[in-house]
This record gives sequence, C-alpha cells and structure tokens, in this order.
Amino acid sequence: MNKYRTLQQLGDGSFGSVIQAENLESGETVAIKKMKKNYYRWDECLSLREVKSLKKLNNHVNIIRLKEVLREHDKLYFVFEYADGNLYQKMRNQNGVLFTESTVKAYTFQVLHGLAYMHKHGFFHRDMKPENLLLVGDIVKIADFGLARETRSLPPYTEYVSTRWYRAPEVLLRSTHYSSPIDIWAVGAIMAELFTLKPLFPGASEIDEIFRVCSICGTPTAESGLRLAANMSFKFPTLPAIPFAECVPNAPDYALQIMTDMLRYDPHRRPTAQEALQHVWF
Repeated sequence: MNKYRTLQQLGDGSFGSVIQAENLESGETVAIKKMKKNYYRWDECLSLREVKSLKKLNNHVNIIRLKEVLREHDKLYFVFEYADGNLYQKMRNQNGVLFTESTVKAYTFQVLHGLAYMHKHGFFHRDMKPENLLLVGDIVKIADFGLARETRSLPPYTEYVSTRWYRAPEVLLRSTHYSSPIDIWAVGAIMAELFTLKPLFPGASEIDEIFRVCSICGTPTAESGLRLAANMSFKFPTLPAIPFAECVPNAPDYALQIMTDMLRYDPHRRPTAQEALQHVWF
C-alpha cells in the first residue's frame, strides 16, 4: 500500500470502506476498497466471490476494472479504476430536470451490455441498483460484486439479496431458486427511474414492496402467483395492472415495451440481457 496516497474517504459499508487514492508511481487516481474482515491466507482471499467474479470479468468496458488485490497486515485491499460518481448521484443532481430519451437509452444499453457479458461468463450480480452503477464520464460501470453468484453454482441461494426497491418478486417471496433474470427485473425498475427520477417501487418493507409491485403490475396470474408464493403462505392483493405509460409518461412506446418485458412476474418470460440488447428501441 506504500505506493498509494489517500486523498479522501468515499464510503463505508458493512463489508468494508472505500477511499480515493493516488498511485505515487503513475499519478493515476484509483478507488481502494479495504475489507473489514481479517484475511490470514491468500487462498482465503482468492476464494472470495468478489475476487473470483472480477478476475473473470475484468475486460469489459461496462464493468468496473479491478487493477490489483493486495494483502497487508492481514487486511485485504481491492484497487479499482476510479469513477466520478454513480447513477443515483447523477439522478439527484438533475434537480427534477428529466433526462432526454437518448440519455436513458445510452445508460440502459450500457448496463445491459455489461450484464450480458457477466451472464455469458457464468455470473449474475444480485444487487443491481443505481448506487452500484458507477460513472466514468458518460460510461456506466457495473460495480460491487460482493453478492455476485456463479450461475453454475447450485441453488438454494440466500433469500435476502439486493436492495428492496429493485428486488425481483421471486426474491421478495423467498425463492431460493433464482438466477440471472433477477438482474433483468432490476434493470427494468432502474430504467423507469431514469425516465422519471423517482423509484418505481419504493416499498417501505418487504410486504409493502410486494404490494407496490402488484399495484402497478397487477395481481399475478394464478399459475405464476402460486409458483412465486410457494415458499410463503402469502396471498396476493387483488389489484388491476396500471399501464406503464401512466407510471412513466415520458417514455416512448418502444421503451415501455422493453420495460414491460423486463418487469414480468415470470422470470422465464423476461428477456435475457443479450435479447434485450436486440430490441428495436436500441
């Protein structure tokens, strides 16, 4: 760590803290994530999900680049390329001035491009949200792979992953057999938010989140609803669907079409990231 000089603290999470630093040899600005847990052996570090996924996904423009992994005094450090901000901050800084359609399209395309690469290489993210979509200029970089899973690793998976507002129904309803379609649901919710600058499903609790999803998407059909609620003795509220055109009035028809596809209850009916990229809207 001697070759890095700390510039400022950027954030602090449950797993670690992030600082902005300067590489004293090259003058490059980087972001360094220091893990809170102690790591006493290298093999312990190399088995971490974040290390495994980022090592395999390190060559895509829309995925944050991991420059090096360091272990010093039993502490683990990830050195990343530095990003100016994230989509959450970008939306807040708009002060209510809506993005143009072309801006929303560019951001959505890049997120799907990064996800398609990730899914193709056997990983899904599990925590897609605006804060984890970093910006280097106008380039979107998917970041924070602490919850990423390999697609080939077998379920059951952890029940509670991803920030509530972007959580797919199958995760809200405690399914342990989910996969990459949960990332697609999150992109649909993020895309709606990019158009309106307001979260589409801002639930105050898990049950409220399900209610908010039903209040827009309507009550799921008996078949998909029963399948979704198989793990909980849960009865869906009986609510009609609201057309997405009413919720996202500034989105054109093609954008509404792909948003609707991504926000389907049945994960098998959502497009893959690669299929979404072929949509006529792009």
